[in-house]
Amino acid sequence: MRLPLSSIAAMFLAVWMLYAADRLLDTRMLDSQSPQEQHLEARHYFHHRHRTGFLTGILLASAGLAPLLLRLSTGAIHLYLILGGLLFGYFILIHATRSAHRFPKEIAVGIFFAAATFIPTVAREPSLRLVLLPSALLLAMLCSLNCLFIYAWEHDPERPSAPDHPAHATTRFALRHLPLFAVAIAFAGTILSVLFHRAPWQIPLATAVSAALLLVLHHRRRRIAPLALRAAADLVLLTPLLLIPFLRR
Repeated sequence: MRLPLSSIAAMFLAVWMLYAADRLLDTRMLDSQSPQEQHLEARHYFHHRHRTGFLTGILLASAGLAPLLLRLSTGAIHLYLILGGLLFGYFILIHATRSAHRFPKEIAVGIFFAAATFIPTVAREPSLRLVLLPSALLLAMLCSLNCLFIYAWEHDPERPSAPDHPAHATTRFALRHLPLFAVAIAFAGTILSVLFHRAPWQIPLATAVSAALLLVLHHRRRRIAPLALRAAADLVLLTPLLLIPFLRR
């Protein structure tokens, strides 16, 4: 499964824009007179302090994204429009309703990111949809696992000044079983990479390695500084880069 560079660049810009916009929306009520909200983290305040720069960056990224979207296939654009409509509804739900803070954002991130990743490929080769479905589901679960681990670390009761933010019931259930979910994803990814030869084995194998590394970080979480721990959690998602030499030409 090889993506054109234009698709990769478009995805990078789109994901960064969504991330920055989400942080800015989270902090839209902050001002010099407002008390700090207990559920916000350092990254939220960083985005708030530099909101002018981030807004400028979003505008520039939008200008760079437009010509890249024109290079996508018609099928990919159609699927992205559907996904974009769902994502727009999600943003309204979490930022414009009173119960916004209770929506399981950690779960939604995995679903949207995995869908966006596989859209260019399945749009170009519709016959691969069922073949790649298990890998797509694994990636979605891994991305959600990443967010859930970060949430658990940031809301650790033993951590000084941990934010007080009520989680969705689904999130609370997942937080109680994070190590088990990590082991299950690693095991499933390993099995898929060995047994399912029709699908690219690199995807489930990279997912298995990432899940295992997240579990290692979780066990060592109190020995690592919070900022470094969060950065490491995102870094382990780059394990597919290690498998690039094994991709078919």
